[in-house]
Amino acid sequence: MKYSAVKLLVAANVLVFILQSLSKGAMDVLFGLWPLQPIDGQSYFYPWQIITYAFLHSTGNITHLLFNMLGLWMFGAEIERYVGPRRLLACYFASVVTAALSQLFIPMLFGAPPAPTIGASGGVFGLLLAYAVMFPNRKVIPLIPPIPMPAWLFATLYAGVELFLGVTGTFSGVAHFAHLGGMVGSALVLMQWRTARRGR
Repeated sequence: MKYSAVKLLVAANVLVFILQSLSKGAMDVLFGLWPLQPIDGQSYFYPWQIITYAFLHSTGNITHLLFNMLGLWMFGAEIERYVGPRRLLACYFASVVTAALSQLFIPMLFGAPPAPTIGASGGVFGLLLAYAVMFPNRKVIPLIPPIPMPAWLFATLYAGVELFLGVTGTFSGVAHFAHLGGMVGSALVLMQWRTARRGR
């Protein structure tokens, strides 16, 4: 029986969002991605958070969930049709993990205060890169500015903006380095796929 990995991921995120809303912050403490360094003398980091943080979203702002799920659907559905659900999941979760590792180590180098991270953005940014590589000339219309552009340009501009914002500390409440880290994970998976094809 064929299944849709993208639909399963969206359903899982929505279900977790509902449970998270009912948990009154308990799920954020256990499953959000907490920094390695202690906060107020206490460490909240656990290894499973490298995956689980990607299923949590801000319960006070549903647009956080909606935008991530829109990106997951826009880019993930097309990728899944091209490479299948198993490879889609491999690309997505590789992006989630490298996004988490980037967020754990890079912000502290720029003196950012320790703070937890939640959201599927790292995985979505990984899918954005994969989409731009697989369909470079496919037209994408971003929300800002709403001008059609090829996918490769859209991904390049987004990566450049995230790098600038991360280095300068602009919009400090956003995990810019996690977004870039997600792209790194996707790039590594894409390179592995290409290497495997050449070896056949």
